[in-house]
Amino acid sequence: MEVKQNTLYLTTSGNYIARDHLTLRIEVERELKLAVPVHHIESVCSFGQNTFSPAALQLCWEHGVAVNIFSENGFFQGRWEGVANTSVGLRRTQYRAADDARACTSIARAVIAGKLQNSRVSLLRSARETDSETEAQSLKTCANELGNILRWLERDAETLDQMRGYEGQAASLYFACFNFHLRHQQSDFNFTTRSRRPPRDRINCLLGFLYGLLRHDCIAALTATGLDPFVGFLHTERPARPSLALDLMEEFRAFMCDRLAITLINRKQISKDDFVMSEGGACEFTKEGKRKLISAYQTRKQDVVVHPLIEQEFRYGQLMLVQSRILARHLRGDIPNYLPCVLK
Repeated sequence: MEVKQNTLYLTTSGNYIARDHLTLRIEVERELKLAVPVHHIESVCSFGQNTFSPAALQLCWEHGVAVNIFSENGFFQGRWEGVANTSVGLRRTQYRAADDARACTSIARAVIAGKLQNSRVSLLRSARETDSETEAQSLKTCANELGNILRWLERDAETLDQMRGYEGQAASLYFACFNFHLRHQQSDFNFTTRSRRPPRDRINCLLGFLYGLLRHDCIAALTATGLDPFVGFLHTERPARPSLALDLMEEFRAFMCDRLAITLINRKQISKDDFVMSEGGACEFTKEGKRKLISAYQTRKQDVVVHPLIEQEFRYGQLMLVQSRILARHLRGDIPNYLPCVLK
């Protein structure tokens, strides 16, 4: 357990979180392990089976601290927060847009286009960095194929189902080349196919955990903007599914999660020793592995980049909030189209 960038991470199970006036007490078998004043944190991320006292939850809600629940493998399961201070007018506009087929297809097309463009940037970067001509050519070919799908998306796709079909086709091509990103530890992180809930190998465990952290940040950004993270435009609505957060995640997956995973593997900052296999065949992080990954993700969020549209410097961790506000401006009618964040 530790506090990073104003977020309290409970990375192991068995913690009891209690309230002591304006402080959260984290105890294990009635032994105090950590005490954190509530005004020092903005969010709590709990992994595995931990217990919050009613008083501790009330303290969090009173001070605007959201409590986020993850599985041991980093799958985002839920979020507890107090009554949101949101713009009713903005949410009504969002709901009307979600019921409008033209509005949905416009936003969905932009979301997928942003994802494809950022995926192409990642592929071409790895093609430049590899010493293998064969792997470089495979990565370039995949990038070109994604470029073709991007053109088909803009030219031919008229319905959400068609767009989802193009997005699925692009995802299959993208992950078919994923092993070519790796210059070291290829045998330990060999990628065959995506597997979730549970992840069946180390690379899926790594990617799934990072996607869970990103989903948490997207929900927080949308909520702070006043949007409803559960009503989206590309992803279908299901009970307890944050569809809009999943929409927002798409343009960030490649450079916030996939590139970070590739970097950690190639620099050997994450190794096979940071994972264990359960009896049921699921791959899980060790306690130390989980700590390394969370630390790396938070460090990544502090890197600075120039936003391609606004042309101002932002930390990576601020980009989700920036894009949430761009989406809100589009829904209000201030700008004609939603514009995704595409980095070079």
